[in-house]
Amino acid sequence: MPERRKLNRRDFSYYMRVMNERTGELVGHLSDISTGGFKLESRTPVTSNQQYVLRMDLTNEISQKDHFVFVARSRWCQRHPIDPMLYNIGFEIIEMTPEDLEIFVRIFEKYGSPVKVKNKDNTDYWWR
Repeated sequence: MPERRKLNRRDFSYYMRVMNERTGELVGHLSDISTGGFKLESRTPVTSNQQYVLRMDLTNEISQKDHFVFVARSRWCQRHPIDPMLYNIGFEIIEMTPEDLEIFVRIFEKYGSPVKVKNKDNTDYWWR
């Protein structure tokens, strides 16, 4: 299947929790990030195309704020390919303040690692 993303994505190399702002429950941990969305690893599946108010806790390395809140929509949810106790969940960012978007991009730049993908001739290259 051809890649449909228009924004670069990166594997996420930092253990960062994403919480449901309304319930206080853990939704999952970041495992892939782009400037328009992200993928979580979660112990609990979610329904696709559902809107969530989410909170990300921040470190001092990223911001003087201790967290930020934003709205995202679940786009898909499937079992983790290696660990059957986990789910991968793709989210699209729907609403985020300009200040928080700057922080999110900082997270993307600081903790996102390049993704290895295949060319049409089946050779590897690193995608940033």
